[in-house]
This record gives sequence, structure tokens and C-alpha cells, in this order.
Amino acid sequence: MMLSRSTLSRNAPRALQVTSRRGMASASNPGLQYEVSDAAGVKIANREVTGPTSTLALVSKAGSRYQPFPGFSEALDRFAFQSTLKRSALRITREVELLGGAFSSSHSRENVVLTTKFLSNDLPYFTELLAEVASQSKFAAWELDELVANLVKLRQQAITADAEYLGIDAAHGLAFHRGLGDNITPNTSVPFEKYLSVEALSEFAKDAYSKSNIALVGSGPNSSELSRWAGQFFQELPTTGTSGQYKVQDKGASKYYGGEQRISHKSENAVVIGFPGSSAFGTSGYKPEVAVLASLLGGESTIKWTPGFSLLSQATQGFSQLRVSTKSHAYSDAGLFTVGLSGNVGQVATASKNVVEAIKKVAAGEVAGEEIKKAAALAKFRALESVQTLETGLEASGSALINGGKPYQINEIAQSIDNVTEQQVKDLAKSFLSGKASVVAVGDLFQLPYAADLGLTV
Repeated sequence: MMLSRSTLSRNAPRALQVTSRRGMASASNPGLQYEVSDAAGVKIANREVTGPTSTLALVSKAGSRYQPFPGFSEALDRFAFQSTLKRSALRITREVELLGGAFSSSHSRENVVLTTKFLSNDLPYFTELLAEVASQSKFAAWELDELVANLVKLRQQAITADAEYLGIDAAHGLAFHRGLGDNITPNTSVPFEKYLSVEALSEFAKDAYSKSNIALVGSGPNSSELSRWAGQFFQELPTTGTSGQYKVQDKGASKYYGGEQRISHKSENAVVIGFPGSSAFGTSGYKPEVAVLASLLGGESTIKWTPGFSLLSQATQGFSQLRVSTKSHAYSDAGLFTVGLSGNVGQVATASKNVVEAIKKVAAGEVAGEEIKKAAALAKFRALESVQTLETGLEASGSALINGGKPYQINEIAQSIDNVTEQQVKDLAKSFLSGKASVVAVGDLFQLPYAADLGLTV
């Protein structure tokens, strides 16, 4: 017999009516600001957003930079919402479908993120589900052998075919070595299976999901309700985790190194050029001018049918078989600024030189102030959009809480970018040219340039 919604939520008292509490939310938390609290020793950030649906994520400081051995973060991600001590994976799926909800999991260099989306009145059920996954996942041997390990292999195959992804991953390795330099997904040359076992993963999970290592981040729920249910369902989690060899590994503060790597690839071509970037908002290493320079260099237009204003989109207008993307990868204690180029090998080789020329142009003050203002406006939009985007904003806010910071607040991010000056952008470009770069070539190495060919020091 199908379970009713009231049964799934254990007949828990319902939340305040959606209409009344949403009106209150908009008045008390204008601008989608997060409210920070604590329940049963678990850090919580929540923003009450008008609407009938909610999102709740559990963010764990257990990404690839913190894993004890290759593949542990990937496997922990894949094991999420599989069998627990109380429910089978099939039962979890059927119950969530009955409620019209959804769940997913992901991992990054710093975090494993478990996300649920649901009708707001079903907050009790989904809070309990996240707590159950964190504290009572079964880690069955057959799931590891027949499901999880195969999913990791499929992911390996997918990224091996993507030259630009390989370049970004390798650039992190050159920039940071261990920690942030570790592969998000172990590459095909790493025998990850020899490190994985259900016993080892179980120990890793105890530490990864301990109260001191997680944060709950919500978008939509009533804050007092969320604290109430989190306080009830998250009591069983340990305050601190295991102290054995499979615990979350803190490999020390990130340090930038730089260097060069060349990877042969038969089907695709890419060059990735990296420089020291900005750490996440709210940290001592946060530099809003990095986001402005990323928008100024650009490469991808935001306006349909036009190349856009960015320096690299203008410089590569005639390159029909080329993709250029400039990004700022921000982490808790460091960042990496990358320009990725992929496509036709000849166009990638030529455009790589255009990247360095564009940076020189900025450093020399040859870019009009109007162009920098456009870049600042675009950087501001992208920063605010990322905060509002559930997947990005929830992880960033959860990571900040775990690392002793504060959630991403929209008004503060906007103000920081508004305060960026032309001189700061110019000085940043100068530092790129005078310091060490991280340069990766993937593809036809006979034609792809070396860092020295581009005039960069590694």
C-alpha cells in the first residue's frame, strides 16, 4: 500500500501556511539574505523565499582536497541516497516520488553536497532523510562493486574525452600540488579501486558527516521550523568523527606553485592558462577585482548574435572553431584564474598568444575605462546570479559556515564589486605577467605552444 504524505512525515505538525509565512519572510529577510542559526550542534544558514517549494542541502567538507585516498569523495557522493539502515534505495526513491520531491548529490574540490527539493510542507520528511543518509548509510559491498565503482569508471571515461576539463584539472595540480590540486575524479591512471572498501568508506563518512564538518543550507523553509526539525533529526550525528587513517585529511593551507604540463590527446585540443586568483567571498584572500578582470577578458558573449565587448571575444571574432572561457575558481583559502581555449589546434595555438596580449593591454592601461565599467557590471551580475542559483549559492554558503566564515550575502558581494577601481584591475594584470603561470596543453603537442612561446614564466 502506498504511504500517505502524513505517514511519511510521521504526522509531524505542519508548517505555517505558505502564504502567511512567505509574506513574513520577504519583510524580515529582504534581498534573499541568509539567517544563521545552530541546532543540535549543526550550523544552519537559511533564507525564507516566497513560494510553495523549498530546497535543503547538506554541505560536507569532504571534497577531493580532503579525501584520504583517491576516489573517496567520488564514492561518498555516489553512495548518497542508496540504502540506509532503515530504508532501501528503492524505498527512498518511491517515497520521494510520492511526495513529488527530488534529490541529488555532487562533489567538488572542497565539498560533498546532498541536495533535496520539495513542497515546503514536506520539510520534516526531507530533513529526516538528509540526517538518515548522513548517519545511517549502509555502504553495502554489492552497491560498491556493482554500482558505485562502475559509475566512477563511467565518469573517468567522460572526462578523459574532454580536453579542456583535463586542462583545468591539470592546471589545479600545477598550481596547488596536493590538496586543491588533487583530481576531483581520479584519472584513469590512478587505481582507485585498490583504496576503496565499504569499511574504509564507512569510516570516512563518519568523519565527513560529523557535526563539526557539515552545514545545512536552506532556501525557502521557515527558519524556526528548519531549526526545529534539524534539532530533532540530527541529534544522532557524532560531534567529531574518526581519528583513523580514513578521516577527513587537512593537508594544510594552499600554496601556489605554477608550472607547465603537456598531455597528448588524439581527438581534442585545448590550452589552459592559469594564474593565482581570488579565494571565496568573506575570506582574507577575497579579491573582487579578479571577477572584474575575468569578465573583461571573457571570450563568451552574453548578447545573442554579437561577439560581445570582452577583449578575447573581440580578438577571436574570426575563429569559428574555437571556444574561449575565462573563469575564477574560488576556494576557502585560495583561488585559480583560468583562461581555457579549445577547438581547432591551429586556432587554439594562435588564440593562446592573443590571451597574453590582452593581459598586457590591460596591464599597460590601454583599455578604456568604459570597458572596465562594463566588465564590472557583468561581474556583479554573475556574482549575484551565482548566489541566487541554488546549487552554487547553497554550496558556497555551506562551505563558508564550515570554515568559520559567513554565508554569501547579496548586498555585501555587490558592494565589493562596485568598489573595484581601474587601478586594481591594472595591477592584477601586471601581477599575472610578472609571476608564475600554470600552463597546460592538451592535444596535438606538435602544434600547441609552450609557455615560453607565449612569453609566460612557469
